[in-house]
Amino acid sequence: MAHSKISYRREDCTKTKTSSGRGVKRITFPFFHNNQIYWYLVAALVLLAVQNLKGEEQRAPLEELVAELQIKYDSVNDFSADFEHTYAGGLLRTIVTERGTVQIKKPGKMRWDYQFPEKKLFISDGATLYSYLPADRQVIVGNIPSNDSTTPALFLAGRARFSESFNVSYADGEKETSLTLTLQLTPKAANADYKNILLTVDRNSMSIIKIRSTDFQDAVSTFIFSSLKENVGPPESLFTFEPPTGTEVISSNRILQ
Repeated sequence: MAHSKISYRREDCTKTKTSSGRGVKRITFPFFHNNQIYWYLVAALVLLAVQNLKGEEQRAPLEELVAELQIKYDSVNDFSADFEHTYAGGLLRTIVTERGTVQIKKPGKMRWDYQFPEKKLFISDGATLYSYLPADRQVIVGNIPSNDSTTPALFLAGRARFSESFNVSYADGEKETSLTLTLQLTPKAANADYKNILLTVDRNSMSIIKIRSTDFQDAVSTFIFSSLKENVGPPESLFTFEPPTGTEVISSNRILQ
């Protein structure tokens, strides 16, 4: 039996015969037979690879970047911002998203005012932390540790020295953009409450716009900041707390996570 000849011409389809003699359409894609388009594809892939390499080469030396970040960090005595806080973890591996405003004044003074979905207030006067839960009519009072790097919140409000307090590296698993970059900070302190911090900053201003911490149970806490204002001089009254009448006061050494 003579075999039918398969055509490789640039057509949408050709026909070949089955053992029954019935014609069956064979779909062909001339795209793959067009050498010009093939080389366009090759050129595009090479260009993409070169651009990725250029992105790597444009990274500043880590020591220079850490030094620049330290200068920026030291120059900010206070800041305020809106925040979105997402917590993923716990025994049920739940995800909780909350929103509010924050006021930070160094050293150690903080006011985290949660507005959604539940009102909560965390205030530090630099020595004592007050965790107020209006719905429960309770305030939990705890001491602030002296080491700024032991908790992520204190890192923001402290006088941390990046190269002394952390092992710093580029966060290679994080997507970088032309506007932001992300560093991984691993605390050197043996009593730190977390494994690492991923710190995302604005490339131009070096302002912190996102901070994500992972604890030793692999729970992840992420703060995203917006409407950031720096060095505005907030009044001291923002960082004092008097429990409302009828509020139960509970003593604890737990610190804001």
